[in-house]
Amino acid sequence: MEKRPITVRVARWSAEHPWRAIALWVVFVAVCFVGGSMAGTVEATTRDYAIGESGRADIIANDGHFDNPAVESVLITARSGALDPDAAQRAAADVTAAMQALPDVAGVSPALPSHDKSALLVRVTLKGDPDTAPDRLAPLTAATAGVQDRYPGLRVEETGGPSISKAMDDTLGADFKRAEYLSLPVTFAILIVAFGALIAAGVPVLLALSSVAAALGLSTLASHLVPASDTTSSVILLIGMAVGVDYSLFYLRREREERAKGRAHLDAVEIAAETSGHAVVVSGIAVTIAMAGLFLAGDVVFASLALGSILVVLVAVLGSLTVLPALLAKLGRWIDRPRVPLLWRLTRPRTDDQGSRVWSALLRPALRRPAATLAVSVLALLALAGPALSMRLTSPGMEDLPRTTPAMQAYDRLVKAFPSNGTVHTVAVRVPAGQLDATKAALTRLAQRAAADPLFAPLDEAPDVRVSADGKVALLDVATPFEGRSDQARESLTRLRTQLVPQTLGGVPGAEAAVGGFVASDVDYADHVTHKLPIVMGFVLLLTFLVMTFTFRSVVVALTSIALNMLSAAASYGLVVLIFQGTWAEGILGFKSMDAVVSWLPLFLFVVLFGLSMDYHVFVVSRIREGVRRGLTTREAVAQGISGSAGVVTSAAVVMVAVFAIFASLSTIDMKQLGVGLAAAILLDATIIRAVVLPSLMTLLGSANWWAPRFLRPRPKPAHRGREVEGELVGVR
Repeated sequence: MEKRPITVRVARWSAEHPWRAIALWVVFVAVCFVGGSMAGTVEATTRDYAIGESGRADIIANDGHFDNPAVESVLITARSGALDPDAAQRAAADVTAAMQALPDVAGVSPALPSHDKSALLVRVTLKGDPDTAPDRLAPLTAATAGVQDRYPGLRVEETGGPSISKAMDDTLGADFKRAEYLSLPVTFAILIVAFGALIAAGVPVLLALSSVAAALGLSTLASHLVPASDTTSSVILLIGMAVGVDYSLFYLRREREERAKGRAHLDAVEIAAETSGHAVVVSGIAVTIAMAGLFLAGDVVFASLALGSILVVLVAVLGSLTVLPALLAKLGRWIDRPRVPLLWRLTRPRTDDQGSRVWSALLRPALRRPAATLAVSVLALLALAGPALSMRLTSPGMEDLPRTTPAMQAYDRLVKAFPSNGTVHTVAVRVPAGQLDATKAALTRLAQRAAADPLFAPLDEAPDVRVSADGKVALLDVATPFEGRSDQARESLTRLRTQLVPQTLGGVPGAEAAVGGFVASDVDYADHVTHKLPIVMGFVLLLTFLVMTFTFRSVVVALTSIALNMLSAAASYGLVVLIFQGTWAEGILGFKSMDAVVSWLPLFLFVVLFGLSMDYHVFVVSRIREGVRRGLTTREAVAQGISGSAGVVTSAAVVMVAVFAIFASLSTIDMKQLGVGLAAAILLDATIIRAVVLPSLMTLLGSANWWAPRFLRPRPKPAHRGREVEGELVGVR
């Protein structure tokens, strides 16, 4: 008798020894989580994040070991009309006295008037670790509020890095808590609708949560090899819940279908393992390959996200193949309890292979007129993808943060009155031995030339050239009055890099200079992503083609898989551009358009979508292939395979869309774009792609779908003794 596939052997052992399998899984998750907590996380450093010239500037500045204390600014302006200078000076004196009396304050600068005399600025330098400054702001805020109460005719407000950071942490913290609180009940509710039974709905959520817990611990351990970024855990949660629920859905739905046909419990588990279990393995490999492409980006953030995503996907695959059969074995028919009466009647497994009548009706145009249906649907998706051709890339800046907090509102007034406190370029210089005075003189000339140029802000005070304690690094901030993403700000960066820096520091022998800051990072990172995107895409496409060809023993299936996923990704790009590079959706989604797409989004969106879309594609095409192996025509197999798998694919897609849509409700523009992009792409993939484009294309191709070179064609396999072969997949060994 031929050796059974590994997925079947593992599932059979787990089903026959359920308590052992469950105990091993619990121990595995606990060891991963506790071990990761004990090992601690290695965070990425400045050198890890460095990209382009702006990255070199950050490294030079970091090597100077400058003391960068936290600084708050107290701005005094008139509530209406012109500023009363006497009242403003008295208020500034009160601010100075109140701040100097606080134990956490290291110093207070003299009041600085703006050029147009519309404001006074008092800078407050804090003691201690700058990273903890946001947590120590309460006394400063109270002191500012006290001065405000004594001068009701003036506006006395506080802003600065610590207060903005605290405001954003509070806002984003509330956002993410809301997202976490909503995602689990929403997912559970959708699964109840999908299964009509509470236990069946709870099993996928339980497996997904345990997979996320294990992956978080493993990613902490892995950070000792690849440093972690601050977004890794969020992405693990996002991807882990998506694939964990998907894989459990595929497996559980198939096991229920087989039991409904009268299979013995163990036989149903084995068929689910051989079919859906195999699809889960292939899907996991496809997602892993897609995520591995991020390693080619040469970016620690992408590398960290790739590692975290790969770990959670592999853990979810392992859980679906091991502990899920054990849970099904122990629960038995209790998996369908307690039932929700109306929902159970609508969702209970069918005893035939005809699938959903609704989906059968939706498929009718694709099956009867495949050429016309394919042409119309592809043209519609290409039209949706069209706006992507005008995609512009940029990074979110201060102007993109929510303006709902007093700190951000005060920041806007501060920048208007004192432009040098807004967008700043940082010129970092590694000083050659014996050239410190020459370097300082060159930087002073640079600041004076820039101040005379309309692309730069005038000097509020003498140029501040900072020098490291060892005299080896010098820094100069050069401000521009324009927003960081504006054409003028980019032009000022170009002028600095190509003219002002070479003309001044070029005369200092051996000086190594680099220009950093937000604008420089924005430009350098967009260039970096634009350069790396084709490399990552090529890697993902090639390896996915090889995996799909080997899995289905068909070159045509592999090519159509890639083409459909590319079409889905392109359409999602177009939607993101259409929504976020214009202003028409600002009121609907609650954002301010940045007239561009976040720089990291296209690369990350591509690999995530390509990986997750393969979940559905592998599952659906596997069901179609099963029909072909049973002797159905391609048209019949397409109809039966898609309508029969529509329920689980739709349920999985609705879960993903709902979770991703929650992320679109967050305050920051990058999370909104990510949520909308993922939700739109999954929705398109599970509807238009799977219900229209795929069936029409496969119907047109007919038997050509399964063409492959002779060396790839599968050898005929004998039927397994005592059981039909209808559940087998091509490529299973």
